[in-house]
Order: sequence, then C-alpha cells, then structure tokens
Amino acid sequence: MDRTAIQDVIYQTCLLLDEKNFDAFLDLCDDEFRYTITTYSTEIRKDMIWLDHDKKGMRNLFDQLPRHNSDHSPITRHATVYKVEVDEGRREASAVSVLQVYKTDLDGGATTLFAVGKYVDTIKLDSGKPRLVKRVVKLDTRMLGIGYHIPF
Repeated sequence: MDRTAIQDVIYQTCLLLDEKNFDAFLDLCDDEFRYTITTYSTEIRKDMIWLDHDKKGMRNLFDQLPRHNSDHSPITRHATVYKVEVDEGRREASAVSVLQVYKTDLDGGATTLFAVGKYVDTIKLDSGKPRLVKRVVKLDTRMLGIGYHIPF
C-alpha cells in the first residue's frame, strides 16, 4: 500500500466530517475502530481524555447529535499528513497529521481558528482499501466554548 492511499483516507475523513456525512465516515473505519480526544493539562500535568468511543459509541454519538443543544456553526478541518510509517508485517500504518479546525459563525459569517492539534492514526492495510482502526486527536487547544459536539 502506498503513502498516497494512506493520506487519502485521512483527508477523506476530514471531508466527510466537514459534510456531516457520518455514515460514510464510519464506512472508512474498521470494526475495531477507536476514537479518542485528548489534551494535555498544564495545571494537573497530565493528559485529559475528553472523548473515548469505539465504533458503536461513535455511531450512537452521531445518532444523538440532533437531540443536543448544539452550536450549528460549520467547522472545516484542515489536516496535513506529516509522517507515515508502514509496518508490512502487521499490515498496518501509523500516521501523524497536523490539524487546524476553522469555525464559521452562522451570524455574520466570520471565520476563526477554532482548534489546533494532531491526528495520530492507525490504519489497517489488510483489505483492498485502507481502514481507520484508531484515531487519537491530541488537541493543543483547550478552550472550545460550549455546545459543539461533533468530533474533530
């Protein structure tokens, strides 16, 4: 499997989440998929886990979104894949991507940088197409305000 196919699956996840096409996003994920959002707290000097779900938990989260009192301002994910390492023996790859998330206000249309961090992805390569097995979102940003429930 070449680096381009691995990068493509990462970029595709961003586009699908931007479009709120959660079914197609989950189709890119393996049955063993795990999604975690962490951020380092300087106050307590350790990582905090803000979200940790398997594929079924992500499905439930997406299904529950219409019931949340949420900020409906669209966000746009911009990822740049920095590193890809392929382990042919395990038939998987690991990738690190830098992530910027932009938010466009519904009233007025101003766009601001909303969050910055990294994707640390594990991608299964044993089928005809790469499948996301694990995504850890390591946020640098810790102040996100309230009411935004869609994962990065």
